[in-house]
Amino acid sequence: MKASTHSLCQSVVIAMLIATPAAAQKKYDVGANDTEIKIGNMAPYSGPLSAYSVIAKTEGAYFNKINAEGGINGRRIKFISYDDAYNPSKGVEQARKLVENDEVLLIFQSLGVGAIAIRKYMNERKIPQLFVAGGVAAFGDPKNFPWTIGFQPTFVTEGRIFAKYLLEHQPEGKIGILYQDTDLGRDYVKGFKAGLGGRMRIVSEQPHQASDPTIDSQMISLQLSGADIFFDQTTPKFAVQAIRKAAALGWKPTHVLNSISASVGAVFKPTGLENSRGILSAGWLKDVNDPAWKDDPALKEWSAFIDQYFSGADKTDGFTVYGYVVAQTLVHVLKQCGDDLTRENVMKEALNLKGLELGMLLPGITVNTGPADYFPVKQMQMFRFTGEHAEYFGPVMDSQGM
Repeated sequence: MKASTHSLCQSVVIAMLIATPAAAQKKYDVGANDTEIKIGNMAPYSGPLSAYSVIAKTEGAYFNKINAEGGINGRRIKFISYDDAYNPSKGVEQARKLVENDEVLLIFQSLGVGAIAIRKYMNERKIPQLFVAGGVAAFGDPKNFPWTIGFQPTFVTEGRIFAKYLLEHQPEGKIGILYQDTDLGRDYVKGFKAGLGGRMRIVSEQPHQASDPTIDSQMISLQLSGADIFFDQTTPKFAVQAIRKAAALGWKPTHVLNSISASVGAVFKPTGLENSRGILSAGWLKDVNDPAWKDDPALKEWSAFIDQYFSGADKTDGFTVYGYVVAQTLVHVLKQCGDDLTRENVMKEALNLKGLELGMLLPGITVNTGPADYFPVKQMQMFRFTGEHAEYFGPVMDSQGM
């Protein structure tokens, strides 16, 4: 009997020793536990860039979908999103609230000047600032800000792509530039000028502030300059104004519009589709308005998601596709984290994306990161707006080759 009892005790001890390592593998920082992952976000629900708020709304809807399907490794996502009104000081205030009051694990998809404003705070506290909404080169600076990572191709890269196109197709043209006088606009112009290499003439450069009520005076100056190419590097509100004013002035230059404003629903429809016909831009996401994708399984899946989880959203608005794709990327990262939901591991896995294929990316474009690679998407393709949808042409271009 004693031998039998001793044997039983040994079995129990062995079983406990075997089970203990598995249990010990679960690691958490503030913002995560066995049942929940808290994700913080700030978006411009008000102010001059409110057109971008649909991105955060789409992301929230996608996380609702993930929760309805059982969450991430059994954990529900709690998505906490506040209005920063595209105001740097308000952005800092909201970031502190998310981190210190709501105790989120990370901040996801902060935008533009707000993202720049909170970058030092996030890095000092070693909290992931993941997939910033903006292509400013400063969002890929691992040496100085290792906890901040961008998402889309850089504005410098995009500017170079546009320059390459114009040098090939309209080398004798005279260029007029409209740009937002922040890092956003200045990076576009920097890349564009670097790509031109002084081989084309820029006859007018017109900056504007995000707080300006209109850009009418800048548009008149651009027309009077004699420019026959309009390099339009601004955000949706002002892109709408620029297209409308060009039509009112009867000015018909070759219009090159940055990707962050090239949305059918948010920009081209409000201006009148005919006024937007022929606009050139570049992208990396499928245009849901293009009949070429009508039987595409990925588009059908996106459409079903919108119908079920974001009812009433404008399906012609490309920003819903952006929000969908970047939310998918975050979910992939969190799944890769497994049961190690420390901030350090989240950052490690965000920098460990290899050839991630997402259905709403253009063919040939994948998501890739590495220890020194802080821009997950680096490829784009030129397109022309037909008056109904984006018509892509030419090769998919990689920033590494620009």
